[in-house]
Amino acid sequence: MALFHKIGLVWSVLALLGCYSSMAVADIKLPAPQTEGGIGIFEALKKRSSTAGGDFSPAELTDAELSTLLWAAIGLNRGEKGWTSPMAMGLPPYCKIYVAGTKGVWLYDWASHSLIDVSPENIKPIIGDQAFVRRASHVLIIVSDPKGLETFPDPALKDEFAHVLTGAMTQNIYLAATSLKVGARYIHGMRLDDIKTALKLAEGEKPVCLMMLGK
Repeated sequence: MALFHKIGLVWSVLALLGCYSSMAVADIKLPAPQTEGGIGIFEALKKRSSTAGGDFSPAELTDAELSTLLWAAIGLNRGEKGWTSPMAMGLPPYCKIYVAGTKGVWLYDWASHSLIDVSPENIKPIIGDQAFVRRASHVLIIVSDPKGLETFPDPALKDEFAHVLTGAMTQNIYLAATSLKVGARYIHGMRLDDIKTALKLAEGEKPVCLMMLGK
């Protein structure tokens, strides 16, 4: 009986481990982004706005909506070298987009249009100065990547170009969100130390802004 009891305990532990493993965050291959339809660019500009922090609902964005918004920010749009946002000297993207959701954190890989597993933690409550940041379905954390500008001839301009790129990316997100009828809000007030710790950022990587997304 003792042997059967031990076997039962082993199976219980394995089942519990399997349950935890199924809950763990994993890489996500995003569906193809929407590249046709929606409202026209001038109508999107006319309607473009920041959603009030208190107006975000608990509703989750779909993978299809997230796919289109990330592609709009910095996706490939012209073969293997051509992006939706302008890059200095034709360099590959030198800003990263981390995606913080209720079920974890991912890094957007523009080359494969995938989300790469970073953490199973919900960090939304700790990354923004405003309490309402946690209400968003997802929060995009845009981070400058100094490695992407290693070959750039003028070190003094690296931060400037990263901020210019971030501005283009966030405007693209706003316009795509307007077309998709998704709420969006640019946030500058961030808890930098908490973000750097949660994302395990390398030396020189700097959070530039947050973008709240939701219904």
